[in-house]
Amino acid sequence: MLSVLLIDNDPSILDMITIISEMIPDISVETARSANDGLKKLKDKSFDAVIVDYDLQGINGFEFLKIIRSKGDTKPVILFTALGLEDRAIETVNNGAIFFLKKGENLQAQFRELITITKRAATQTNLDQSPDTSKRIISEMINFSSDPSFAIDPDGNVVAWNESIEQLTGVPAGSMIGRGGFAYAEPFFGARVKMLIDLVFAPDEEIRQAKYMLISRVPGGMIIAVTRGQKKDGSYWTLWSKANPIYGCHGNIIAVVSTVRDVTTTFGDVPLWENSAEECKPSVSTEVSVTGTVPVKGLIKKMLGRALIHYKDGVNLYVREKNFTGAIAAFDKALAIDERLSYAWNDRGICFRELGDNTNALKSHLRAVELVPDNTEYLFNLGETLELIGVLNNNNKYLDSAIQTFKMVADLLPNNVAVWVHLGNCLTVLGKRDESKTYFDRASEIELGRKDTPIIPRHNEFL
Repeated sequence: MLSVLLIDNDPSILDMITIISEMIPDISVETARSANDGLKKLKDKSFDAVIVDYDLQGINGFEFLKIIRSKGDTKPVILFTALGLEDRAIETVNNGAIFFLKKGENLQAQFRELITITKRAATQTNLDQSPDTSKRIISEMINFSSDPSFAIDPDGNVVAWNESIEQLTGVPAGSMIGRGGFAYAEPFFGARVKMLIDLVFAPDEEIRQAKYMLISRVPGGMIIAVTRGQKKDGSYWTLWSKANPIYGCHGNIIAVVSTVRDVTTTFGDVPLWENSAEECKPSVSTEVSVTGTVPVKGLIKKMLGRALIHYKDGVNLYVREKNFTGAIAAFDKALAIDERLSYAWNDRGICFRELGDNTNALKSHLRAVELVPDNTEYLFNLGETLELIGVLNNNNKYLDSAIQTFKMVADLLPNNVAVWVHLGNCLTVLGKRDESKTYFDRASEIELGRKDTPIIPRHNEFL
């Protein structure tokens, strides 16, 4: 008989699954209401498999998984959750989970599916031993995500292509699954070229040569970058991508997952590969010749010093005195000296928004993001302005752009409560209440775990 430990903090789910399990032959289910309770039961008794809710209070399901794996326990572990976040699935699989299933209304059908998976896993604990199991897990993981996502195996063949990426590219999964030779690049670039998913282990210089910029690496192997693509109709679009490797039990790569978003509306028609992800350098040229006794470099330094003084004046006016009109005038003086001061554009946008001039606020925030596109503060403020315009004008286009912008922040700062709340708010306004609950629940989870990573405005250093 198959013995299973089920860990969930919802008593109604525990009771229901216990009743369901009694109707299934050859299985015995024991329950626990917390990770600590589950760890105690594992110490006292042997189980063939564990099913654990990801969103437990205290020690969550992922932390529970890491604890038992660190002790050398290799029994199959299945994560069960109400949230559909693809990065979580990758994280859990990379730490030894063998399946990741989203809770739904038909709990009985899902539990039967869980038991089928558990029975297979109990006789085959190593994910690496079964390519079919690997493909199943990867496919479920990709379909779990609402973002446009796909996955390739180590040979470069497509093993998953979800509904969202079908909508983005117009290419159905049936015509893409199993294809290799960079065929998956054609819908994005009009040609078979290497994408970020193929460059996840490449050095940054090689990625730049592939015309990706704003490269960010996240602990765990994830890489994020932005590039320019070409649609089927010949027009260009700006593509934000992330790629994440998936490892098997022996540390070998079993797949790489990629998410691709169209962020053309967010970034505008900007040749991003010509911009630097670092804080932009002053636009004043050092090649000019001047007369007088002040050396060229000294003159430039003096000018930039004046720009910084004007910027500080603007910060004081809007933060301390709430004089937004005066602050804008000060920022304009700074930008007249050096129009590439991204932080001046960002704070200028905030002041316009405070004055109710959302059109000029949007222009300023877009300019700040154009200059430094991977700055989370600038992206967050841009998202807020897009959301505000969308709500005030009942314009779904702006709300969709706000969602894409906030998702970029969430990828860089996954533990920021505010960004998940904004995502939930935007989706609520769009009438997508079920999806919005996912993001509100994520915000609550972070607050309960006290893991919030706030966005600290740059101007704080001048106060």
